[in-house]
Amino acid sequence: MDENLRQSWADMGTSAFLREHTDLPILLKGILHPDDAKKALVYGVDGIIVSNHGGRQVDGAVSALDALSPILETVGKELPVLMDGGIRRGADVIKALSLGAKAVLVGRPCMYGLAVAGEQGVHEVLRNLLADTDITMALSGCSSVAELNRSILLDDKHKR
Repeated sequence: MDENLRQSWADMGTSAFLREHTDLPILLKGILHPDDAKKALVYGVDGIIVSNHGGRQVDGAVSALDALSPILETVGKELPVLMDGGIRRGADVIKALSLGAKAVLVGRPCMYGLAVAGEQGVHEVLRNLLADTDITMALSGCSSVAELNRSILLDDKHKR
């Protein structure tokens, strides 16, 4: 592999360069393991994005949703954790937020909307996703995102 293409934690030294040139938050995408979340804390990023990049890089890689809880347990409230990957409908949004993600990223559905109907297609995809999220949240018995928690994901036998 070309040395110029290989990336490692040593490359995070460039975060000092970024900090000198922007006041924007620096988010690190592609975290799938709690040890990497710990390293992100050490390198002083402003947040992390749990993502397997759509699973394209490694067939059979852990899903972002499965990686989310162990990472949240590791970083606690020290870093905002966002989730990217597999968000296609409102139930996906509710699951991620209920597990503790601060936000979700929605890429592929927007690209589908763009391909089908341009800017209007993206608006429709996002409008439908928001409506589906609202309906799913209401059906879960919650009236706001602040009420979401992992207990809504468990059946009655497992609720505390």
